[in-house]
Amino acid sequence: MKPGYVQILTNRPDGVTSDLANRVRRHRRRAVPGFTRKYDCRRLVRFERYERLEDARKAEVRMKKRRREWKLKRIAERNPGWIDLFDTMHLSNEP
Repeated sequence: MKPGYVQILTNRPDGVTSDLANRVRRHRRRAVPGFTRKYDCRRLVRFERYERLEDARKAEVRMKKRRREWKLKRIAERNPGWIDLFDTMHLSNEP
């Protein structure tokens, strides 16, 4: 089974993917329609890895129901400077 990721680009939860690096690259090229392209969201500020893609999907649904303040707190917990995590993540060695 593939692992899955829930990602937040800027301050908006933006979905689930099994290939985080590719997904962020596509957002940066503006190849993904929707909120992130409309508002030019390119900075990866938080992501969570799940062993199963299905678990990531369930987590995304829960996250989307949360208020903005809850999401901002989660970003600040792990990334208080809101730095772009894409350049520092090491996904090439993951299964």
